[in-house]
Amino acid sequence: MRSRKSIAVLLLLILPLGFSAVWRLQHQIDRQLDRAEEENDDVLLRSGKLVRVLSLEYGTFLADVYWTRAVQYFGLKRFRQAMSMDMLWPLLDLSTTLDPHLLVAYRFGCFFLAEPTPQGAGQPNLAVMFVQRGIAANPEYWRLYQDLGFLYYWELRDYQKASEAFLEGSRHPDALDWMKVMAAKIAGEGRSRETSMFLWRQIYESTKDDTIRKNAFNHVQLIKAESDMEQLDEILFEFEQEHTRLPDGFGELIRLGLLPGRPLDPAGYPYALSTLGKVEFDPKSPLAITTKKR
Repeated sequence: MRSRKSIAVLLLLILPLGFSAVWRLQHQIDRQLDRAEEENDDVLLRSGKLVRVLSLEYGTFLADVYWTRAVQYFGLKRFRQAMSMDMLWPLLDLSTTLDPHLLVAYRFGCFFLAEPTPQGAGQPNLAVMFVQRGIAANPEYWRLYQDLGFLYYWELRDYQKASEAFLEGSRHPDALDWMKVMAAKIAGEGRSRETSMFLWRQIYESTKDDTIRKNAFNHVQLIKAESDMEQLDEILFEFEQEHTRLPDGFGELIRLGLLPGRPLDPAGYPYALSTLGKVEFDPKSPLAITTKKR
C-alpha cells in the first residue's frame, strides 16, 4: 500500500514537470519560428533532430502540433495569394522528424509543396524527396507510392518515373488493382485525358478521405469540361468557316441544329461564349472558381 502511495506522489511530482518541460520547449520553438519567419533563415530546418531528442516521449504530440501549424500556415498563405511559402518546408520537416509515421503530413504536405505559386510552394522536386522520405519510413503504406506517381505525372511530367512509382506500389499486397493498370497506361500512353480521367475516378472510388474524394471529384469534372469545350470549339470553328463570322451565341447554333440544346458544364451551369468566340465557364459555376484557384 505504501509503495502505491509513493508511486502516486511521484507521478504527481513528475507529470507537472513533464508538461512544464513541453511548454518551455514549445515556447522556445515558437520564438525560433517567429525569428525564422522574420529573418527568412533555416533555424527550424537544422533543429528538427535536436527537437526530437529534447521532446522525449512528447515527440508525437509536438509532431501533431507542428503539422497543424503547417496546415494553418499553408491555408493563410494561399488565402493571401502569397508568392513565397518559405516556412512550409521547415514546418513539414519538423513535424515528420518528430514523428516519421505521420502519414497525413506526407500525403497532403507533398502537394502543398508541389503546387505552383501562389497556390503552393512551387517546389515539386522537394515534394518528391519528401514522399520518398515517407516511403522509407513507412514502406508498408502503398498509397505513398500513389502520391509519388501523382507528382511525377502531373507536376514533373516524368511519365517513366510515374509508371515506375505506380508499378512499385502495386507490388504491395494491400494495393488496389488499378495501380498496376495505371502503371501500364502511363507507360504506353504517357499523359492523356483518358489516363487522367481513369486515375481520378479510381481515386474517387477508392478513397475514404473526404478531402481527397472531393479533390478527385473536382478533377473529374474539370477533365469532362475540357472535353466538352474542345467539342464546342470544333463546332464554333466549323460555323466560322462556313459563315465567315462568329455566331451570335449558342442560341443561333441551336436554331441551326448544330447543338441539341444549351450546353451545360458538369456542375450544371451553362457554358458561356466570349466575344472572341471562345467557350468559357459561367462565372457563377463552381468549376470557374476551381479553375481560378489552380
